[in-house]
Amino acid sequence: MQKFDRRELLGGTLAGAFAAGLYTTVTAEDALPQQHQGPLARGQPPPRVIDTNVSLFQWPFRRLPLSETDALLKKLRARGISRAWAGSFEGLLHRDVAGVNARLAAECREYGSNMLVPFGTVNPALPDWEEDLRRCAEEHHMPGVRLHPNYHGYSLKAPEFERLLRLATERKLVVQLATAMEDQRTQHPLLQLDDVDLTPLSEIIQRIPDTKLVVLNHKATGAAFTSLVKTPGVYFDMSRVNATDGISRVMRTLPPDRVVFGTHAPFLIYESAMIKVYESNLTETETSAVLHQNAELLVSQTDA
Repeated sequence: MQKFDRRELLGGTLAGAFAAGLYTTVTAEDALPQQHQGPLARGQPPPRVIDTNVSLFQWPFRRLPLSETDALLKKLRARGISRAWAGSFEGLLHRDVAGVNARLAAECREYGSNMLVPFGTVNPALPDWEEDLRRCAEEHHMPGVRLHPNYHGYSLKAPEFERLLRLATERKLVVQLATAMEDQRTQHPLLQLDDVDLTPLSEIIQRIPDTKLVVLNHKATGAAFTSLVKTPGVYFDMSRVNATDGISRVMRTLPPDRVVFGTHAPFLIYESAMIKVYESNLTETETSAVLHQNAELLVSQTDA
């Protein structure tokens, strides 16, 4: 795939739209200069895209664009998303996790038309969390769950975390682990949270070899990331991977089938994630793997 030049973007249509606060009206095709559009070139079918990292309902600390499900869904469809794995912002602070997951499942049924795939919240620091996990699998038929250890006040060294992974693996559920939801510099002063420390994860996963765990919102750098490179069953989304050729760096470091496309929408904007894919100089095969094939394989393994 041709390399995308970020400087051309900064001088082009999308940069002007951002400055005017109109980014929601700009398509990915408009953002990419004609000579750099690759599979997005006009006259070619758009690539299939599975977004493994979106969230529904209200972000607790400020109003986000596209916080209404129908608006977010319209945006995703306009950008060629074929399926989106959806968690719930309510799961961060609500103690009634069963209610959070019931609303999420209902919202996905009502608005998703088989496009929104619910990933329920489980908080192993709360009583009876095993029942929440059971409901996600048996009542809501969710393919996976999403964890927020820093918001829920436990570390990966907690015995409940390993037990949760074991129970989820027995049910063939994908486990998504959000290492962060926003940059520490923008956090509310009464809720200052460090990113989740992934250091214990490699050893734990080695004790549960069939676990399928997707690390969300990680920058894919540092010693903990390095320790996970050789740990099968640990996948990374690319929503917070930065720098030119950042995605290609991760795909040259990890096995290429362990990187999935994720936008962290609506907290982050979709165009940013797609631009990172197209500026990373991936091959056509690598692009297809990131945009949909790896996620499809991950879910098919849970159904096997």
